[in-house]
Amino acid sequence: MKKTYGYRLRTYLNATHAMRWENSDGATHPHTWEIICKVRQNNDDEFLRFNEIEAAIQEVVTPLQGRLLNNVAPFTEINPSLENLGDYFFDEIDAHLQNLDCYLEQLEIGESPTRFFRVTRGEQ
Repeated sequence: MKKTYGYRLRTYLNATHAMRWENSDGATHPHTWEIICKVRQNNDDEFLRFNEIEAAIQEVVTPLQGRLLNNVAPFTEINPSLENLGDYFFDEIDAHLQNLDCYLEQLEIGESPTRFFRVTRGEQ
């Protein structure tokens, strides 16, 4: 039997946003987004320290804490929707994890306890 190993880490983003509609912007409102990252190593023979993975994730999340996301690139150009946030975080966190010889397998982001969006790495 071959085993594979990975990590599952959870963090939170406290920020505000306003959805853009065709004729106007919605109301600015806050969220505490829950972000769950499933991380896999390129080499299953070694274990990573949780704090190294957490630090890489925080490099992406921390600059957005407390911000109005509509004023932060790329959300100045694209709608700061749950789906676009998930796509952005997947790409950015995955890029930061490359320095640790691991990758993001899946990211889930929720704007409430009942609403989550998931991005999963496809076949390469």
